[in-house]
Amino acid sequence: MTGSNPVSSGEIMVKAVVFDVDNTLVDFNKWKEAAVDAAVMAMIDAGLDLTPEAAKKKIYEIYEAKGIEYQEVFNDFLNQVLGYIDYRILASGIIAYRRAREGALVPYPHVHLALLRLFRMGLKLAVISDAPRLQVWMRLVSLNVDRFFDVVVTFDDTGKRKPAREPFEKALELLEVQPREAIMVGDWAERDIVGAKELGMITVFARYGDSFGTLNSGADYEINDILELVPIVENLNR
Repeated sequence: MTGSNPVSSGEIMVKAVVFDVDNTLVDFNKWKEAAVDAAVMAMIDAGLDLTPEAAKKKIYEIYEAKGIEYQEVFNDFLNQVLGYIDYRILASGIIAYRRAREGALVPYPHVHLALLRLFRMGLKLAVISDAPRLQVWMRLVSLNVDRFFDVVVTFDDTGKRKPAREPFEKALELLEVQPREAIMVGDWAERDIVGAKELGMITVFARYGDSFGTLNSGADYEINDILELVPIVENLNR
């Protein structure tokens, strides 16, 4: 557990902890890759005449253009490579994707334990995600952590993505806490950390979920395991 600018204990009282979801509570990159791989192989088995490498390249190009949460990706993909939608191939891909996602969608180590300990400390817990509302709730429910959270703010709630102020302000408003009474935990320095710091929130960089090779997160603290949040809060609330 490290910090670029640790906050001195006694300066504030932490009342809430806010989490990003993807690559903070769950390894998004791992399950997404596993789900796409499974979908591609199922579509090929159903008659798609394309190599796995070429298929994945085209699918990720669509995600790049329309967003990683784009729900019609396989429709667009088949229209591009076939000129029409073969529904046998489409159904095969969707079913394989969903089955693989369920198998790969697991929380990072110690997520349940960390949330339970924070909850028992009397803290309010929240989520801020750039993903659409349904996808966020599906992930939280699949991880069996949805009951821990008092507040869930998604892209649909503000129409803005981090680091914009609106998602953070919405969460703080619903939690009924001031910025310095809340900790923001996230894996994306340019969105989670920058946005939260601009409002004056305490920031914690989830280095275990970093997929960008971030050298300097700019966060008040950095953690390599989500359970390291517990002593941070305990120290701040002494």
